[in-house]
Amino acid sequence: MCGIVGLFLKDKSLEPQLGSMLSEMLVCLTDRGPDSAGIAIYGSPEKNRGKITIQSPSPERDFDNLDQEVAGKIGAPVAMTIKSTHAVLEIPADKVDTARAAIAELRPDARVMGAGESIEIYKEVGLPGEVAKRFDLSKMAGSHGIGHTRMATESAVTTMGAHPFSTGPDQCLVHNGSLSNHNNIRRELKREGMTFETENDTEVAAAYLSHKIAGGMGLGEALESSLNDLDGFFTFVVGTKNGFGVVRDPIACKPAVMAETDRYVAFGSEYRALANLPGIEQARVWEPEPSTVYFWEH
Repeated sequence: MCGIVGLFLKDKSLEPQLGSMLSEMLVCLTDRGPDSAGIAIYGSPEKNRGKITIQSPSPERDFDNLDQEVAGKIGAPVAMTIKSTHAVLEIPADKVDTARAAIAELRPDARVMGAGESIEIYKEVGLPGEVAKRFDLSKMAGSHGIGHTRMATESAVTTMGAHPFSTGPDQCLVHNGSLSNHNNIRRELKREGMTFETENDTEVAAAYLSHKIAGGMGLGEALESSLNDLDGFFTFVVGTKNGFGVVRDPIACKPAVMAETDRYVAFGSEYRALANLPGIEQARVWEPEPSTVYFWEH
């Protein structure tokens, strides 16, 4: 079943409220997915700085002195912010790949949730309200973000199985539905050099889009391509460094609603997720069409 939310801010004065607004939207959809929840926030990037969000089942052990050890490996300063089971490491932008390799070597039990210049991803097993409180999401600021609350149907209830999935720099995806050809697509992407952390079909969708974008497609083109290559019932909401996109499969049986004002664009699996947004009474509200790509960029 699952619940999806997304928010793309046009009005910069709303940016300090992004985490609070997204969290409230997600909590409204708790009954659509009580197993796990997650959120991706795109903050203001700092020039020549990158971020890596990691998760650990043993944060006291894995985060202890990690910033200094990674700094020693990459030969550059590292700043670390810890939030419960997650930590965000800030590093020089040209050291992101080297730092990821160092983290894998130094802390093999830790997992990278996302990396890039502006993205931070927080996800865990539990109800949306509990996850939001755990990571203090209501105090996070940013320009856009997406969230997901999951009802597991074909894979285990784990942190790694929670959404969003991130498979490229500053890219992530949340998904409601089920892909029928994900095993074939996974095999094809592995031959192209993509790697996978889980058996989840949503990770395949994320990797598919990342592969297309890495090959030179824009977000809109990659989403258009997905309609030809991915089979099943799906609604995708995708985040990139500059944008936010939505696409539904040709049948479009998974619920979805969007709203747009001169201050924001919002997505929810149901209208109740949007009902408390500022100015929603004056918004243009519509159901996204099947096989139609919608995207906005800053």
